[in-house]
Amino acid sequence: MPAWHASILTLYPDMFPGPLGLSLSGRALESGLWQCDTVNIRGFAADRHRTVDDTPAGGGAGMVLRADVLASAIDAAAPDNDTRPRLMMSPRGRPLTQRRVRELVAGPGVVLVCGRFEGVDQRVIDGRGLEEVSIGDYVLSGGEVAAMAVLDACIRLIPGVMGTQASGEDESFENGLLEYPHYTRPALWEGTAIPEVLTSGDHAAVARWRHDQALRLTRERRPDLLTDDDATGRTS
Repeated sequence: MPAWHASILTLYPDMFPGPLGLSLSGRALESGLWQCDTVNIRGFAADRHRTVDDTPAGGGAGMVLRADVLASAIDAAAPDNDTRPRLMMSPRGRPLTQRRVRELVAGPGVVLVCGRFEGVDQRVIDGRGLEEVSIGDYVLSGGEVAAMAVLDACIRLIPGVMGTQASGEDESFENGLLEYPHYTRPALWEGTAIPEVLTSGDHAAVARWRHDQALRLTRERRPDLLTDDDATGRTS
């Protein structure tokens, strides 16, 4: 089976793989579980100054990434027969979810477009079918850091990357709830003991405690994630 393949379009290709070349993702890259290549958008500029941006139509601050330059880069990285989703990192995009991450991992890979400046010409977004994706309600200097976040979320779920596949099954967002609290040795630390239920050996009681704690944290911090049954405490 071909390795999961990520292509990153950026003005700063030296930023990759960056931290993705370390730890779990780095070992997975070395072993061929995923592939990474970068495309320098500036390499597709047509003038001798290698210009990739221009002033916004209608006036305003900042510069806009040109449609012709970016489209040429996209066409080189992902021709028409490339079935990988084309994602553009954007604060106005749909928020990235764990469900979307799992969908991406189930496919052959992803094409990630990292914008810069004030934005990207809308015509290339529409013309090349770019899916705008946000990693949060804030603005970054460019799409590279966001692209790394998307890649990290995907790579860790590729079969064989995590030592135990069950490691990802109880995490935040996997079951619609935030993850429960964790404890380990020492049993008593600064006057606080590990909750007794976790050392009881009663697996059913541990499971109930973890679910209750996950539900409590989600109610406190992310009530938007809860279903009506979760919010009222009802069970099916």
